[in-house]
Amino acid sequence: MAVNSEQPIIIKKVKKGGGHGHHGGAWKVAYADFVTAMMAFFLLMWLLNTTSPEQKQGIADYFAPASISSTTSGSGGILGGTSLGDDGAKADGKLSVVQQMAPEAPQDVSKDAQSSETANLDSASEQALRDALAKKEQDSFASAAQSLRQSLQDMPELAELSKQILIDQTPEGLRIQLVDQEGRAMFKENSKEPNDRTRILLRAVAKVINQLPNRVTISGHTSANAYGKKQDGDWSLSAQRADASRQILRGAGVDDDRIYQVSGKANSEPLYADDPTLAGNRRISIVLLREKPVLPDGL
Repeated sequence: MAVNSEQPIIIKKVKKGGGHGHHGGAWKVAYADFVTAMMAFFLLMWLLNTTSPEQKQGIADYFAPASISSTTSGSGGILGGTSLGDDGAKADGKLSVVQQMAPEAPQDVSKDAQSSETANLDSASEQALRDALAKKEQDSFASAAQSLRQSLQDMPELAELSKQILIDQTPEGLRIQLVDQEGRAMFKENSKEPNDRTRILLRAVAKVINQLPNRVTISGHTSANAYGKKQDGDWSLSAQRADASRQILRGAGVDDDRIYQVSGKANSEPLYADDPTLAGNRRISIVLLREKPVLPDGL
């Protein structure tokens, strides 16, 4: 029997995959870093777009390197460090620091000059406070005047009397005048007794007076006679009318302690100087005085 000495030949075929296998996870880390960096970049852009110039300057100052004066002390270099003084790296620097932080006053500045400067500052502060208080008083007067005008408009019984009341501000203070009109007198002829219209107006004025703490002056005025002459009886008549007005104000709630002066001026201060005989010269003038501001102690 013949023996076949040749070994059988075995052929192995290896099938390869589609070439889409994983190449590791390193690319995921890189991509995550990229996304984080882009998010931080756009967040920075948004912050820069929403901040004001002052805020940007503050951010820049925060990240700016601290300014250090040039010195030869220390070991030198960026990370070499510096000492407190100019005496070298081994010196404690105490003497030089004390001298720099507490320099002596210039010799040409005397104590008198310093005292004068302090006095000027105190004077400026006092003037500023006075101006602020005066402005506040001015606003209070304007508010009170507006309140009175509004009362005249809201009350039907006062609407027709609005032309008989004059409101203005003078160097003395807020002046409210109740004036006569032709055919509409505030008082009975040659009498100190006010009529009903005058009483209504005075009660409305009292509400305004009670809104403010200022002291009050009341003065009565008359007009010249048809011949333009002054009459002796006008002095007492004008004073009596002023006092009668005071009594009505007191009955409406105005405290007697706030009445600073009640006077009769007859026809010595006509409202219409060109014609002292006009009915408008007969009036009651009520002034809320400008008060000297009370400053705190030490000014």
